[in-house]
Amino acid sequence: MSIFRDRQIRRYGFFLLFFAFLLVCFNLLWSASQVNHARVIYTAQNEAIASSLLSQGISKETAASILLSQTVTEEGKELLTALGISRQAEAYEIPGLAQFQKSALMGASVVSAGLIFLLFIGTAFFFWQRKGLYQQANQVMENYINGNFTRHLPQNQEGAIFQLFSTVEQLATILQSKNDTEHNAREFLKNTISDISHQLKTPLAALAMYQEIIQNEPDNPETVREFSAKADSALSRMEQLILSMLKITRLDAGNIVFEKKLHSAAELAAQAINDLTTRAQNERKQIQVDGNPREQILCDLEWTAQAIGNLVKNALDHTGPGGIIHIAWERSPAMFRITVSDNGNGIAPEDIHHIFKRFYRSKHALETPGIGLGLPLAKSIIEGQGGSISVQSEPGHGTVFTLSFLTES
Repeated sequence: MSIFRDRQIRRYGFFLLFFAFLLVCFNLLWSASQVNHARVIYTAQNEAIASSLLSQGISKETAASILLSQTVTEEGKELLTALGISRQAEAYEIPGLAQFQKSALMGASVVSAGLIFLLFIGTAFFFWQRKGLYQQANQVMENYINGNFTRHLPQNQEGAIFQLFSTVEQLATILQSKNDTEHNAREFLKNTISDISHQLKTPLAALAMYQEIIQNEPDNPETVREFSAKADSALSRMEQLILSMLKITRLDAGNIVFEKKLHSAAELAAQAINDLTTRAQNERKQIQVDGNPREQILCDLEWTAQAIGNLVKNALDHTGPGGIIHIAWERSPAMFRITVSDNGNGIAPEDIHHIFKRFYRSKHALETPGIGLGLPLAKSIIEGQGGSISVQSEPGHGTVFTLSFLTES
């Protein structure tokens, strides 16, 4: 039975079996003792009768016949009734039985009291152990209620109570995970708000200054045009910042569901650079695409194109006139890789491990445009689809970003 898998219940069951064994043994011994006592009383009574008969001159044969007779007559019953010896008489009224009754009751009372005491001790010990187990579980569950998950319920034994503890532990694990998720969400929201607030301070301050200059110089068209253009630039920076932060936040919160389908790698590259070719021409830079046009990749076209576009933007920002940005792809038995490389300034060794951090700006690139969200956004998009992104760079010799996706079987 499953109930006896519990070690404490099993021990208590063994105790009850032992108690039942003692009770049976006592009954057997007690019965044998009482039979022996009754035999002694019966023998003593017959000895007294035999002695009386012989003392009155009755022959031994006649006395033996009387003692061994099994015949019951009415005269005999009447005689015994007259002497106070009948089946309706109380035990204490019959000679020889009063002492027998007294000793029997005394012995039964002592042994019964001993057995009851033993049963009480065993039962009390079982409930004492059980109470300790319940108190331990209660303390642990109170800790769970207060958010303290350092202690755990005992689960190293079998039985219904420990199965219950195991279920409670699973519930506690879920609650702990939920608490951690909520805590991380609050920290993430706090950090995000802090980041946005910090990043908006500069363009907002610039806008206020530009607005003040324009108000103070209404009759100077050149000044108005100059600072209106700067205001437009600041507004564009703020819009880009807010949109990028919203996208990263939605990605990190898991609110984006990627619609992965098979797409041509050439189509993906074309969409990624669609809005950047004009900029590259104006800056006298080249964007080259190289790869088998028939190759296909399983991805979300729009989001993956944006990630690649952010890498191309980063390459344009750090490549001088005449620079070349190269997009290529290749398939291996296990991976599909897309590389975005350039022959620009490269990344300093002390910066390469930080470039995917939000708002990170190298001291070597303070003059280049950007808000420090393009690369983190690209990383979130790629990793959100089960891919990975890596970078290799050598200062003065360019940078190579590699996007890797597992090949679908």
